[in-house]
Amino acid sequence: MSDKSEKSDVNDYSKTLFLPQTEFPMRAGLPQREPELLKRWEEIDLYGKLREAARGRAKFVLHDGPPYANGNIHIGHALNKILKDVVTKSQQMLGYDSNYVPGWDCHGLPIEWKIEEENYRSKGKPKPNFKDSTAMVAFRKECRAYATKWLNVQREEFKRLGLIGDWDHPYATMDYFAEAQIARELMKFAANGTLYRGSKPVMWSVVEKTALAEAEVEYEDYTSDTVWVKFAVKSGDAAVSSASVVIWTTTPWTLPGNRAISFSSKIGYGLYKVTDAPADNWAKTGDLLILADALAESVFKQARVAAYDKVSAVAPDVLKAIECAHPLRGLAGGYEFTVPLLDGDHVTDDTGTGFVHTAPGHGREDFDIWMHNARALEARGISSAIPYTVDENGAFTEHAPGFVGKRVINDKGEKGDANEAVIQALIERGALLARGKLKHQYPHSWRSKKPVIFRNTPQWFIAMDKDIAASSPPPQVGEGALSDALQGDTLRARALQAISVTQWVPAAGQNRINGMISGRPDWVISRQRAWGVPIAVFVREKGDGSAEILVNDEVNKRIADAFVEEGADAWYMEGARDRFLGSLANEDWQKVDDILDVWFDSGSSHAFVLEDPVHFPGLAGIRRKVDGGADTVMYLEGSDQHRGWFHSSLLESCGTRGRAPYDVVLTHGFTLDEQGRKMSKSIGNTVEPQKVIAQSGADILRLWVCATDYADDQRIGPEILKNVVETYRKLRNSIRWMLGTLHHFKRDEAVAFADMPELERLMLHQLAEQSAVVRAAYAEFDYKTVVASLATFMNTELSAFYFDIRKDTLYCDPPSSLARKAALTAIDIICDALLKWLAPVLSFTADEAWAMVRPDAEPSVHLTLFPLELGAYRDDALAKKWTLIRAVRRVVTGALEVERAAKRIGSSLEASPMIYLPEQFMGDIFDVDWAEICITSNAMVEILRDNDTPPADAFRLPELANVAVVVERAQGAKCARSWKILSSVGSDPDYPDVSPRDAQALREWKALGAPV
Repeated sequence: MSDKSEKSDVNDYSKTLFLPQTEFPMRAGLPQREPELLKRWEEIDLYGKLREAARGRAKFVLHDGPPYANGNIHIGHALNKILKDVVTKSQQMLGYDSNYVPGWDCHGLPIEWKIEEENYRSKGKPKPNFKDSTAMVAFRKECRAYATKWLNVQREEFKRLGLIGDWDHPYATMDYFAEAQIARELMKFAANGTLYRGSKPVMWSVVEKTALAEAEVEYEDYTSDTVWVKFAVKSGDAAVSSASVVIWTTTPWTLPGNRAISFSSKIGYGLYKVTDAPADNWAKTGDLLILADALAESVFKQARVAAYDKVSAVAPDVLKAIECAHPLRGLAGGYEFTVPLLDGDHVTDDTGTGFVHTAPGHGREDFDIWMHNARALEARGISSAIPYTVDENGAFTEHAPGFVGKRVINDKGEKGDANEAVIQALIERGALLARGKLKHQYPHSWRSKKPVIFRNTPQWFIAMDKDIAASSPPPQVGEGALSDALQGDTLRARALQAISVTQWVPAAGQNRINGMISGRPDWVISRQRAWGVPIAVFVREKGDGSAEILVNDEVNKRIADAFVEEGADAWYMEGARDRFLGSLANEDWQKVDDILDVWFDSGSSHAFVLEDPVHFPGLAGIRRKVDGGADTVMYLEGSDQHRGWFHSSLLESCGTRGRAPYDVVLTHGFTLDEQGRKMSKSIGNTVEPQKVIAQSGADILRLWVCATDYADDQRIGPEILKNVVETYRKLRNSIRWMLGTLHHFKRDEAVAFADMPELERLMLHQLAEQSAVVRAAYAEFDYKTVVASLATFMNTELSAFYFDIRKDTLYCDPPSSLARKAALTAIDIICDALLKWLAPVLSFTADEAWAMVRPDAEPSVHLTLFPLELGAYRDDALAKKWTLIRAVRRVVTGALEVERAAKRIGSSLEASPMIYLPEQFMGDIFDVDWAEICITSNAMVEILRDNDTPPADAFRLPELANVAVVVERAQGAKCARSWKILSSVGSDPDYPDVSPRDAQALREWKALGAPV
């Protein structure tokens, strides 16, 4: 064949290039591809394979905090569950057995409300009579069915996010065995003496007709009526006998429950006389008022007093001796009792009058100071009984004479007529000094979004400061000893000690929960509703308002066994009392019908998930680090769970096991819109994960989660998601290019690291550096560093530097080229590591790519471990050398850009730069192939010695002023295959239109049987 005829056959040399070939598409098509991968994971039993592969390893268990089963998932759910999945996948790939069992919280008021609305109110049917056992059980079955429906819906939505877990065997708080274990956990508190029935003011939702825990309350803006009220002194020092003590309150309706006034002996008080006031004023000229000195001016201003004088100081001893008349005295024949003054540390002179109206049935501090002084008050002939002034409907009872039936809050959660009725009664008795309005933060139920009230009512509590009975498991935190600073083996002491040996991520979480536990009241665990686990104990009244709790192992076993077989419905069935009491049925034990706070349910979940060998054998036998073992248990939820699940789980486990149920607690913030606003359907600024997945794919959501600083509140919206999509596109393109390039790689031709060119060894050194960063970041749950580090490496170091340089070698070098084989070997190693590192984040994309590049290896990238052998590639001396080389390259690149902008060159292959280097560089980088590194057809180096200077018009960069570049046009002919302009083109007679390198490639190509 003649040269001419041969040349005519190869006009399109592109067919002879080793261009990337891959079925990994440029357009991801994630919404369509991801469900296919989910189906494949199910077919190969990926979860089962993970458990088998990890058998015998130390465990890292992320115990799933149960979401509530009552609606489609929202973006906060997506953030939370994706974070959990990244934790479990990354810990598995770090070498642990990281098992994830999803769970659901199924009891509680929202479901009960929904059933009442859908099955009763909307149909005009009356609410079931819960005193009827048949109606109660039937209603609970309706609740169970509703929760089951939404559990199944949410399960599919969570799986669609790419979560790998035991979806076939999740846990639910309404599972029979779970209800039985929750009941057993409560019985342990009864046995250790910390469970009791008491009468205390609790936060009460009038709308929901139940007590609320602190975790169920949020604070919202609310406008309250405020009043300044005079309590006339009826006995005490003669100097103040004609005076009145003035209080200020934002809850006038609590005044019928007033039983004392609190002051502080640390505050200065005075006796003040009104010397000038308008005739129609409530404050009259001549009035004598006792006020805190720091607040007198503001009080008189509010009371429209024109002038006043301070008569004298009032000492603490004088205040302690004062007894006042109730301002409502005589109304409907009531309020005839004495109102004492009590010294309390909670009183300040920041706002109000320096005196705090004290209604022990309507506030925690009021209750505490009243009970602290109860014995002394009784000795003075003052009854310490606390009245029940407000009922479950928010209406005044007979304990509030003159106001019976008046509503504090109505059934819709709106302000009732109680405040105004009390204020008018005060006016009629001349006891009102001033009134006003105040907008402030006030507790609301986080479910109904309506204000709550503090109301004295019998409830069940777990004591925080009572010594736990010796029969209870002792503290097992740290080395098993409580801090010297903590007195006694109490629940509070145990919890505070457990907090100190737990890892909190971020660390600020420790201070937050520590403060909550330090100051919290006894745990109110009872609710007056129907759908939940009952407080499964029997009581006997003592006659003094308290109750004896039956602690009997046989009775408890009958209860728990029945719950296992029939669920907690067994407690409400006909004949339940006699069935469980057995031989004790003839005694006067009464069944408690209140249900448990749902936080107790979920707080007990460690007991029926982590410790249950029958249902969750993969989690049984955890050797907790706190006990000197190797295993780790993590809880991960939003930061609000310091007062919720973290809190209740801590108290439940410390009370029954003497320790926290977790070793690590990780918290994340809340998801806001792009403007930093809370998401709200009414505003229309919500982002629904289902829509994001349908439009862009779950991997986009996963990348957003991992790229953000989850420890703080994060933002999401259309523009933010666009940026995430762009980041994903760049990462995918890098993966795609590697997969396409590796199409030509034969692993039996891999080149040893020592035989590789410097550039490959440099990139593997950088890969080893990435390994250290990525492994540490995953170990520290720092996923934003994982994403940022890998994105920078892939975009800047690989795509924009290494791949760009090596494309000519990879596409054009002959198959026998060592440089080409070394580059393919390096890319294979790099691709392998990157897919593994990205797998916890881009779970679908990494697994799709893995199947293409490793078809004969593990069936899923998620079954692999992060690479450990990369440290052998470290070469700090080489990296230092290339730091200088790349600095010089930046100067060349800058010079090329100037020439391109001036249109003196198009492609960089049209250039032949002259690089002027100072003599001291000669030993380090003189021998580098600068044309290859700078992607030019040729390049020359001139050494500057002594006083040599480069041309005046040479290009320089300020940060490397001793390097200069002059760009000249490349000389020679353009290679028809590589497009380089070289003087050697035409030197090969068989292939006169290409360079000798390309001619050799064509020969080898032809030898392989390919047409040329």
